Amino acid sequence: MDPFQLTRTLVDIDSVTPNEERVGQFLFDHLSEIAARTGGRVEKIEVEPHRDNVLAYWGEPIVVTLSTHMDTVPPFFPSREDSDFIWGRGACDTKGIIASMIHAVEALVQDGVRGVALLFVVGEERNSAGAYAAAKNPRGSRYLINGEPTENKLALGSKGALRYEIIAKGRMAHSAYPHLGESAIEKLLDALERVRRISMPSDPILGASTLNIGTIQGGRAPNVIPDHARAEVFFRLVDSGDSIRAAVTEASRGLAEAKEVLSIPAVHLGSVTGLDTCVVSYTTDIPAFEGTWGQPFLFGPGSIHFAHTDEERIPKAELLDAIKIYQKLVRQLLQQ
Repeated sequence: MDPFQLTRTLVDIDSVTPNEERVGQFLFDHLSEIAARTGGRVEKIEVEPHRDNVLAYWGEPIVVTLSTHMDTVPPFFPSREDSDFIWGRGACDTKGIIASMIHAVEALVQDGVRGVALLFVVGEERNSAGAYAAAKNPRGSRYLINGEPTENKLALGSKGALRYEIIAKGRMAHSAYPHLGESAIEKLLDALERVRRISMPSDPILGASTLNIGTIQGGRAPNVIPDHARAEVFFRLVDSGDSIRAAVTEASRGLAEAKEVLSIPAVHLGSVTGLDTCVVSYTTDIPAFEGTWGQPFLFGPGSIHFAHTDEERIPKAELLDAIKIYQKLVRQLLQQ
């Protein structure tokens, strides 16, 4: 399949987290066909029942690994194509990237290059389960090229993530007699207002930390003083998150419980000469790998602004350019 056909085939396989089994099997079969022709090996590596990472490699030791995730966010919708773009869930995040990586590596190994691998993992969109599993089973790779939509620019860094559930408890009462109850919603709102006033750290490369109050739930009925309320808040980090963590604890004190759900630190990434660069605000699998697959780089076709939307798409021209740039990156890193 050419890169456009492969991208559309991958998009048309529903792989919304955690339903990656079908796309994983397709990738295993497709890579096995390539490996049979080019002297490679392909493995499934179980993460959970019916959820496998897929590793293909050509020659040992592995020096450079190209990796991205095979899962997508909901809702699934199938592919379509026009003269400039391929559309569909996962088109840029990250099935077009998978297609460009496969075509890049296939061209390299047909040219006699060895020491290169492809690693496709599950679960990035939820908890990086596949990357954490891969970190427990390293293969000696010295460099990791992680694929996410960067518009074919090499990312110098990516922000981290810190997610909390903030839970307030109160006491139910008839709304005509509010003094007999204690409103959990009012306590939650007061805590959130304190959270909104937290001073955010900044970084000269990554910029400023940001906050999103993503969900608020609570109450039983308009005429009942609420005994329970809950919010989910999400910080994009430019550091370890320690100062924000302490500030959230203080802001919630006496009003609510702040439960840390997810913590991923910000990362600064490698660079090579000859490529345009950028900084991204989203979080990737790179921290979950913990350096076990080598020095990380972040690069891929497509724009993150269309990922996770009903207009998700990838420019065909960027996809084709990415195939060439991935080859260039691999050759440079192998020479190092």
